[in-house]
Amino acid sequence: MIAIIDYDMGNLRSVAKAFEKVGAEVKVTRNPKDILDASRVVLPGVGAFRDCMKNLEDYGLIEPILKAISSGKPFLGICLGLQLLFETGEEFGVHKGLGVIKGRVVRFPAGMKSDGEGLKVPHMGWNQANVQKESRLLKGLPDGTYFYFVHSYYAAPTDASVVLTKTGYGLEFASAIEKNNVAACQFHPEKSQSTGLKILENFSKTN
Repeated sequence: MIAIIDYDMGNLRSVAKAFEKVGAEVKVTRNPKDILDASRVVLPGVGAFRDCMKNLEDYGLIEPILKAISSGKPFLGICLGLQLLFETGEEFGVHKGLGVIKGRVVRFPAGMKSDGEGLKVPHMGWNQANVQKESRLLKGLPDGTYFYFVHSYYAAPTDASVVLTKTGYGLEFASAIEKNNVAACQFHPEKSQSTGLKILENFSKTN
């Protein structure tokens, strides 16, 4: 069973439905026992870094999340769920994250351009993910696959070896990361049609 963590900050039903579409058994939950008993854990998220960390703390979910990760079971962060894995986020001030991955979450700079054209923030729409290393999460997906993004902040890992894919939007940023049993993507697999479903299918089959 895959536990999808419910902390009132995410499009939980669409994530659950996407997993169900690829044949996975899921449970949307904020029960620590469910999270620890699950074979896999997913941390989705939409909203502000600060508010999401507060909700995780208020619901008593930080400890079970860290225990689940340390147990070695497959763990997937989606969008803000990727950002929360880092040490700090710089939205509305500097706020402490889960600290699983070294690095910080920063805002796209103002005035970014591509081919002379100004780029809007948030980064919204389809963009390519350029593969940096081999991963079971990306099995069956070619380099340069398009996924759907919606975000104003991006993760800047301290250790380049955790970067799974990079994406260009005025600058190059880590659009997916992987370290041991922890993987996360800045893009939304549940909104990325067949390519996103392939990511979720691959995750549901990882050991």
